[in-house]
This record gives sequence, C-alpha cells and structure tokens, in this order.
Amino acid sequence: MLQTTNKIMMMEPAGFHSNPQTMETNTYQEDDPKDISSVQQKSVIEFRGLRDRLIEAGVIVVTALGQKESPDDIFCNNWVATLSGGRMVLYPMLAKNRRIERREDIMEYLGRSYDVALDLSHEELEGRFLESTGSHWLDRVNRVAYIALSPRTNKELAAQWCRHFEFEPVFFQTKNHVGKPVYHTDVLMYIGTDVAGICSSCIIEEDRGRVLEKLKKHRAIVDISMDQLKSFCGNTLEVRGRDNQKILVMSKAAYTAYTDTQKSDLLKYTDDIIYSDISTIETYGGGSARCMLLELH
Repeated sequence: MLQTTNKIMMMEPAGFHSNPQTMETNTYQEDDPKDISSVQQKSVIEFRGLRDRLIEAGVIVVTALGQKESPDDIFCNNWVATLSGGRMVLYPMLAKNRRIERREDIMEYLGRSYDVALDLSHEELEGRFLESTGSHWLDRVNRVAYIALSPRTNKELAAQWCRHFEFEPVFFQTKNHVGKPVYHTDVLMYIGTDVAGICSSCIIEEDRGRVLEKLKKHRAIVDISMDQLKSFCGNTLEVRGRDNQKILVMSKAAYTAYTDTQKSDLLKYTDDIIYSDISTIETYGGGSARCMLLELH
C-alpha cells in the first residue's frame, strides 16, 4: 500500500460561497460579502490555478463540475475516499446541504474503478459523522489512523472503520486559537512518504506526547505553530508527479507562512513544493488545498 498517489479528482465550483451550516464547527471561515457572485467568480479562477499547477507537475487530475446549490462541493474529499485494491468508502456528513455532494453521476464514475467496501453514510441520519480523509489521516504504509475528535468525527464510527480495514486508531483531542476542537484532522496535520507536518500545540497536553511519539516512529516531523495552522499550513497533501517525484501541495498562504528553515526541512524529504493562491476559497470556505483533492488510489 503506497502512502501517496499520482491521480486525484477535483470539483470545479458552480455555487461556491460561505456555508452557514458549517460555520458553527469551522472557525476558519468568514461570512459572505454582499456580492456573493464575486466569491464564486474568484473561486473558479483560484480552482483552475491550482488544478493547472498540478497538471504542469505531472499529476493526473480528473475534474467534475459542481452544483450551484452546493456551496462546499469544491471540498470533495469529505463524503468519499478510495483505498488500494479498488475499494471506496462512503461517509456521513454533518451539514445537511453537503449531503447532496454524494451524487449519482460521481458515484457511477468512481464505481467503474472502485467497489464500495463500506457505506457509513446512513449514520448521518442518527447524528453520527465521519467525514472521510478530513476526519482521519492515514499512515497507509504502517496502517495507523490519526483521528482528531470533533463534532464531525465520531469516535465509535472511526473505531468501526479502523476495525473493518485493520488500522490502528490514534485518537486525540484538540483546541484551536478560540478553544474549539479543530474541525478536521487534515487541517492540523498531514502525512507524506517520509515527512509529516503537525500542529502539536493544538493537541491537548495529555494526548500530545503519545501522538508525536507514534508519528515520529515512521516520519520526520515539521512542527506547525498555531498561527501557521490558521494559514492552513497543516492542510497539505503529498502527491506523486512526473517521474514519480514527491510533491507537497499547499496554498500560497501556507507556503508564505512556513519559515525558510521549515521549507528547507520539507525539501529534504520531498522533491518539490507547489502552491497557488486560493485565498477566496480559504476565506469563505474555511478549507484549503488538501480539502480540494480527492485521492484516487
């Protein structure tokens, strides 16, 4: 099982704006401006800019068009995920207006290459949520799942997932700059082939050492500050590009927030860092580059 893939899916937004149904749990998004149409227009430009950078780097990118009534479908990694061996999992979503992202045409497309190995989507009707690779960061090679608990990440469902796919769960709790849980695990950390980034200071003290000790067994660590967390430094994904190069993908805000020393450390373990300005998407969506990338393993 490889940690990374060279093929991803992205969803071009058709009706992007700040989603009021996610704001209670996502402290990183802002209210819409008066002119929502400008938010949509800018989001398309930003989406295409990141997509084109990936293609230029040799990453295979499959794109689909979002729905006008779906403000968050640009973040297409929350309702479905793929695993090696032609398997996919369907997940339960907290926001009711995000559940329409589970589209028949997208499922039909994915169904050509993947069989549903586990369908947890019905759990959303019982108020239990597990939002895919947003909720659990997988060390695929060593079969460890890092899981930050939050209103969007139910511990029992995550444990069920780990039992089903034979992963060791590492549960922990977090507090961000306003004292709330970080809404998704992939906002505070990422795991590449040889290096991981993590905002250790947002992990509560009694869990911090245990999480870092486990992570350090298999990866070099780049620690992210709480201010860097707000710039989405943790919302990063390693993909494989041309000639199997290891590439870290992040936003311009994240790249700018990383120190020169941190960037040098990252480049000891990866071949390149690519980034793009997605500030409108970050401001009104409260998510960044990793959230926009559905890995196709």
